[in-house]
Amino acid sequence: MVEEGQVLSIAHTIQLAVAPVFLLAGIGSMLGVLTNRLARVIDKARKLEERFPAAADPVAPDIAYQAELRVLARRARYLQVAIGCCVGCALLVALVVVTLFVSAVFDLNAFAVVAFLFIAAMLAFITGLLCFMREIHLGLINLRIGPRPRV
Repeated sequence: MVEEGQVLSIAHTIQLAVAPVFLLAGIGSMLGVLTNRLARVIDKARKLEERFPAAADPVAPDIAYQAELRVLARRARYLQVAIGCCVGCALLVALVVVTLFVSAVFDLNAFAVVAFLFIAAMLAFITGLLCFMREIHLGLINLRIGPRPRV
């Protein structure tokens, strides 16, 4: 038979788990933004590769083309790290929720574990945001509007 104290304990745990669940929704939105940016970087790299096929003069390759591809590759790497960090953050937040419920059901003191998981999640999210900011910076400093000057 379920005691009233157990019901209150689970109700309180659900209240505690609501904030991390909202955080998961925000991380999911961030992942959507990151994957869309990665798709745009990949599409831009493919268009560049179509414009300058490998059959072009290998002795005198287009230096601007190669430089732009290198920038796109760096942007893709930053986005890959940002996505990995955000996925890691989401997994850690999910572990926070699981740990909260396990500790409530088995009447365990998991304060330290929950605190560690949450701090690790926030550090992963911060790292992901920093990589995202770096990728945006790379995109903006290499932005070209209008036709390229002929050399």
